[in-house]
Amino acid sequence: MSESFDVLEPRIDLGQWVEDAFDWFTETFEVVLDGIDTGLGWAYETLLSGLNAPPFLVMIAIFGALGWLARSWQFAIFAVLGFYLIAGMDQWEGAMQTLSLVLISAAVAVILAVPIGILAAKSQPVSNVVRPVLDFMQTLPPMVYLIPALAAFGIGEVPGIIATVVFAMPPGVRLTELAIRQVDAEVVEAGQAFGSPPGRILRQIQLPLALPTIMAGINQVIMLALSMVVLAAMVGAEGLGLDVLSGLSSLNVALGVEAGVSVVIIAIYLDRIVAALADRAPVVKAAKVRD
Repeated sequence: MSESFDVLEPRIDLGQWVEDAFDWFTETFEVVLDGIDTGLGWAYETLLSGLNAPPFLVMIAIFGALGWLARSWQFAIFAVLGFYLIAGMDQWEGAMQTLSLVLISAAVAVILAVPIGILAAKSQPVSNVVRPVLDFMQTLPPMVYLIPALAAFGIGEVPGIIATVVFAMPPGVRLTELAIRQVDAEVVEAGQAFGSPPGRILRQIQLPLALPTIMAGINQVIMLALSMVVLAAMVGAEGLGLDVLSGLSSLNVALGVEAGVSVVIIAIYLDRIVAALADRAPVVKAAKVRD
């Protein structure tokens, strides 16, 4: 009975095919992967060294000043108290490691997402190809990203950054495409009537008008990058995620809560900073359109 069932249900070695293709990719593009590994590792270490160079009280003052300039004095007080709480819980080093990983991952994701979103908005065939790829990236369990990243780059921060970029990039692409498509066609036609080339229309009309929605996409990228810090710790990335895993494995409630609260403080700070920049986007928009 089981033999007949096996005949009716043949084995499809999809996983083996993907593994063979991945092995070919890593061997063929080994030089490129080594360059990415070196570049991302250098960017992470440089940013982390910059954040750790001043005393933590100086960095808290800088975070507070940025909050005041971007939003309000009330938010500056929250930033100072929040980051002082992180230092008081002895989570400062892990917080700076997490902040470095999130900022590098978000920057790479935005650098990739915005041009892809613009291309998708300008070309329907590109959009038709990009959309199912984004659906696949968003529905695939995030832990699956860690397997090829770990195989290609080994243990450390770089595979965590790569997995975070893949996980966080889709909303940036989607909202950039949506923002460009929602720009009033009459405004674009007016620019074309004055003889402006497509590149100038994109820079001076479409991007300024689409900036608030694009900033919302960047905000989502940052929040998703923060949500990956624990999973990134599973491949050797240092930071608060590693403390959360340690608390989970040892049932250390105090350590897990302190690391989790630190992640929340960083998330609120980055969210409010990006939201404040997005709120200022209409002012920039109006100035550029008048020019």
